[in-house]
Amino acid sequence: MPHATLKLTPGIDQNETPVLNQAGVSSGNLIRYVLDRQQGGLIQKLGGWTKFYVSQTAAKVRALWAWADTGSVTHLAVGTENIGVTGQAQLSVITAGVLQDISPRYTTDNISVSFTTVINTNTVKIDDATTTGITNYDAVYITTHVSIGGIVLFGLYATDPDGFSAATQYTIFSTDILGNAKNATASVAAAGSVAALSTVISTSSVNVLLNNHGYVVGDTYPLLIQTTVGGVTLLGNYTVQAVVDANNFTIYANTTATSTVVNQLVNSGLVRFIYSFESGAVAGGTGYGVGGYGSGGYGTGTAVTPALGTPIPASDWVLDNWGSVLIACPTYQVASTVVPYQPIYQWDPFSGNPTAAIISAAPPVSDGFFVAMPQRQIVAWGSTSNGVQDPLLIRWCDVNNHDQWIPLVTNQAGSYRITRGSKIVGGLQGPQQGYIWTDLAVWTMQYINQPYVYSFNQIGTGCGLIARKAAAIHADDIYWMSQSQFFILSGDGVAPLACPIWDVIFQNLDQNNLTKIRVAVNARFAEVSWYYPSLSGGGEVDSYVKYNVSLKTWDYGSLARSAWIDQSVLGAPVGADPSSLYLYQHETSTDADGAAMLSNFQTGWFTLSDGDVMTFVDQMWPDMKWGYYNGTQNATVNITFYVADYPTQTPQVYGPFSVTQATQMVEPRFRGRLVSIKFSSSDTGSFWRVGGVRYRYSPDGQN
Repeated sequence: MPHATLKLTPGIDQNETPVLNQAGVSSGNLIRYVLDRQQGGLIQKLGGWTKFYVSQTAAKVRALWAWADTGSVTHLAVGTENIGVTGQAQLSVITAGVLQDISPRYTTDNISVSFTTVINTNTVKIDDATTTGITNYDAVYITTHVSIGGIVLFGLYATDPDGFSAATQYTIFSTDILGNAKNATASVAAAGSVAALSTVISTSSVNVLLNNHGYVVGDTYPLLIQTTVGGVTLLGNYTVQAVVDANNFTIYANTTATSTVVNQLVNSGLVRFIYSFESGAVAGGTGYGVGGYGSGGYGTGTAVTPALGTPIPASDWVLDNWGSVLIACPTYQVASTVVPYQPIYQWDPFSGNPTAAIISAAPPVSDGFFVAMPQRQIVAWGSTSNGVQDPLLIRWCDVNNHDQWIPLVTNQAGSYRITRGSKIVGGLQGPQQGYIWTDLAVWTMQYINQPYVYSFNQIGTGCGLIARKAAAIHADDIYWMSQSQFFILSGDGVAPLACPIWDVIFQNLDQNNLTKIRVAVNARFAEVSWYYPSLSGGGEVDSYVKYNVSLKTWDYGSLARSAWIDQSVLGAPVGADPSSLYLYQHETSTDADGAAMLSNFQTGWFTLSDGDVMTFVDQMWPDMKWGYYNGTQNATVNITFYVADYPTQTPQVYGPFSVTQATQMVEPRFRGRLVSIKFSSSDTGSFWRVGGVRYRYSPDGQN
């Protein structure tokens, strides 16, 4: 009887029909391909994983970042989504196996205006008996315009920059749009006023009374607190249409007023604060003295308990590092009537501070960021210049100075608004330049020094990014997932990646949870994966698709990873499991954290014979690697044969046949025209790789 060798074509192909996919693989799970000079690629069991950190995380992890500080100590930053229904997320750092919760904290309140100014100074004291214990570690976001002593206060400020004042009072410094001191023109104690709005029935004109407003025609007036006056609801950016005098100007609403109203105060005459707290402990146990900073601590006055607040909410995080310092930006969905507040935070492992601190000079709202290299600038996208988020706005800080974001001729801070698309979806620093994706296209961000600092060029259209974390770099190329295709940016420009398992992914993608898609590069094996939520995943990541860069082949399977980092200062890749809430280090075991890894693949239909002639197969000789090099050769693999005469016929099943290194042959003894073979394993502590499987056959009549 003649013999033949079964040589499998590398990669899984689901676009082809099973019969068309002869000598190919039609399905699989937890496998990978390795380069082979004869067959192109060989199939083997995927590398396993073990726990990176001994305990579960507080909630589902959405972001990971590894870095080493200047003391060569390695850290892993972990950002979770909200913990249950608390509305609080956690940002933590794992160092030497110990987890430290560094979650930023915040609170909000609405109080009567009670500000104090001193003529010819820019120091403003604010009274707040609701949120007490504001210290120099904190920041305040004033979201309602307040006029006091000839100046207008609005935006994000560092608190107590000149020293602690009192438990119910703190200091901020007034500045103009260029960051220069804005001095008061009068001394006023415990007073101030918010803007007042007036409407005239049947018109869309709205008068804004804001003393010493400083606006000119064409300026943008932002309203962050939704206010309804005369039947008109105002929220967002409005263009100044006319300036009446130093205290009044006119804007146009989107609808006409249904009544005439005179001087209705914004937010019912209250000023709204959002406080960010860096520290929740009394420094040195001595507190903050009334005389500012004393020697060896914070004065000798009465100790005060700093404000605590609660951990901020987040559905996702963007993380990076600025040398030794961790940089973090939370993102979450808020109601349209809620002030968006997604600032950028920093945490220095050498500072001793228990929580991340806000970068008060940075925008109060950003959808994400990356650290541009080598000039080292934080580049924030989906940002703002006045508190109203602009989904197409990019802002960046000065070179090597994340405390300077105001563009001046003496620095390299700046901004740029992408001209096409509805929003920026994501960005990253690549080789030589930055990359920005909108929902429609991809742009490059090339550093060119002053005066423009960066040049922006659209290099591809119809190739927008599907989710914030769906793009990554492998070697010198950029890979990303778009709304209905995968793309690569190489030396040849932007090009789609032919995907023979397109049906499996894009016809089974949960469109309501696209933000949870995560790209995962495994440089050790030249693989780029995307973990995504399928229609049967209950709204959570449960599946993956994987591209082998060297072989240009694809495979797919079921595995959930809600965050991922590639090979790093911590060693092999680390991934987060949204079900078990554990962090796992991959390529560290043959198993799934001590449990069996259910690896398998199944071929397409091989045509044993054409026409009416049937074929009889009586023997098959397994040709495999049964363990790691110099390791125990103990793998047990199950081989199952599916035999049919026609593609739509229910196949007859032969097996499974359990084979090991000691198995010389199996004798399935089947007769048919078409056969599909499945390889699977469920043992622990083992590894396998399939080579050229041989079988013996002979013609066996007609049917």
